[in-house]
Amino acid sequence: MFTGEYRHSVDGKGRMAVPARFRAQLQTGAVVSRWLDDCLAIHTKASWDALAEKVAALPITDPTARRFQRFVFAAAIPADLDAQGRVLLPGYLRDAVGLTNEAVIVGSRDHAEIWSPAGWAEYSQALDDPQALADAFEGLGI
Repeated sequence: MFTGEYRHSVDGKGRMAVPARFRAQLQTGAVVSRWLDDCLAIHTKASWDALAEKVAALPITDPTARRFQRFVFAAAIPADLDAQGRVLLPGYLRDAVGLTNEAVIVGSRDHAEIWSPAGWAEYSQALDDPQALADAFEGLGI
């Protein structure tokens, strides 16, 4: 399970250190993709395969399903950790979410998310209002 919030640098070649707590989960293979809310995602091979199965079960006649499929899968790349525990983030993925020389990596249960610091700051501000969160989560059944 991916949990926690971490800050890491992104070097000039687009390499970002993966938090040490996440590395073991990603040793058997990972996929980096665009993700919702203007961030990237790092999926384990197992969670990527589970997502692919869910998407494959969607009706191809549904334009929303096709749009989601293209959004997530078109820019996805296999990602192997190097000897220093870094992953290479191609320029087109960094550009898509505004990553420059720093990234915020956030655990999100079955995957980790990669945010620009400004994007995460803006998004996480909305998490600071307890009543708004309670109202938003009311129908989830948790």
